[in-house]
Parts: sequence; structure tokens; C-alpha cells
Amino acid sequence: MSKPSIFWEVHSGLPREGPGDNESTRKAFLMATDLPDKPRILDVGSGPGMQTMELARISNGTIIAVDTHQSFLDELERRAKEAGVSDRIETRNASMFSLPFEKESFDLVWSEGALYIMGFQKGLTAWKEFLTPHGYIAVTEPSWLKTDIPDEIKKFWAEYAEMTTIENSQKIIEQCGFKEIGHFVLPDSAWWNDYYTPKEQKLKVLREKYKDDTLKQIEIEESQHELDLHRKYSDLYGYVFFVMQKVL
Repeated sequence: MSKPSIFWEVHSGLPREGPGDNESTRKAFLMATDLPDKPRILDVGSGPGMQTMELARISNGTIIAVDTHQSFLDELERRAKEAGVSDRIETRNASMFSLPFEKESFDLVWSEGALYIMGFQKGLTAWKEFLTPHGYIAVTEPSWLKTDIPDEIKKFWAEYAEMTTIENSQKIIEQCGFKEIGHFVLPDSAWWNDYYTPKEQKLKVLREKYKDDTLKQIEIEESQHELDLHRKYSDLYGYVFFVMQKVL
């Protein structure tokens, strides 16, 4: 068994590849009050693009969606064509670590559930150059919501060493040359409705499909463990939507 094979089987076909919902996308977008009428938007780590589609509906702008997984981009293109907005959404297979764009190319850089791959401070610093003067960045970032964190959930998130509190993230935003416009914690429903619930349903199917495969059963239960931990500790951590504006 190769680990990626079961990983993609778990994740293929999900509405989203991380916590979020259209209501939160709209709420964050409306915080950017002085965007152009037709903003140029870069969606980094777009996945299959639920938020990309919502941005197309509410912004009247043009969007370049970037991801390294072509299957996600193909799904986004299918969704855009079906919704009649493919003329305003372009997909690009590229890494967030080396985005192939000119400086000051976008009015808004967007990233839901993906910036942690690069790291909060490193990502904000690197992506700032792609913004027009007074452009915006809007991102969701996994954050501790309290300070007394049990070892069990701390260990689960240990691979993201930069995970910190909202207050510390606000300091990083300022250090990176941005003014925070606002922030809010994603509701728990944003974890479940379009991500964890369909993922858990898929795990049930795979658990039966691979009932005689011990190694795959182990990986399935590892995925289930993530969901179970969230049920237990969702009051201690969450994704926080930060909206910030470039300071000259």
C-alpha cells in the first residue's frame, strides 16, 4: 500500500478540502470595503474551489485559482463551466512557494485552509509583493482559542509548529506590513457541513471496502481520529479568518 493512494481516495470528491463555508467567504470578502468594482483576485491553494466559485458570484471580478493538484483544478473548471463563470476563473497548476505572477498583479490574495502549508508569517511576507497598493489578503489560519491546551490535541497539531493564538497572529500581521481589517472564528458548522461530514461518510464506505486490509484500516482510523478529536476539543482551537490590508 502506498499512503497517497488511500489519502486521495478519502479526499476525492469532497465539496471542500478544509473547513469553511460560503457564508464565511462572503463575510470576509465584505470586510474589504474599497476594492475595485472588478477586482483581480488570486486564490492560493484553491482545492476544488467552493470558495472560488463564491468569490466569482459575489465579486464580479476575475480570479486565478492556484493549486498543485490537477484533479482539484479540473473539478473547479467543471464547476465554473456548469455555473457559467468560466470566463472569469482561470486555473493554474503552481506552488504557493513560487507563484508565477508579476508584482502588484492582484487587488486581493485569498487563501482558505492552505496558508499553514507555507506558514503564516512566511506566506504573508511572500505574497505581499503580489498586491496592488492598499490591496488585501484574506486567509484562514488554524489558531488556539484558549491557552490551556491538553497534550492530546497539542500533539495532534504539533506538526504545525507556528500555530498560535489570535493575539500573536495579529502581531505577525503588523510585523509583515499589514493593517488588520477584522477577524472572526469559523463556526463549527464550517468544519462539518462540507468537509468533515462527507469525509466521515466516505470513511465508513472505505472501512467496509478495505475490511480485510490491515494497513488501510489503520490509515482510515487515523483519519477518523482527526474528526473525533475535533468533536472533543473544538472549543480550544479553530480556523480564524483574518482580513488585512497592505500598508505602504
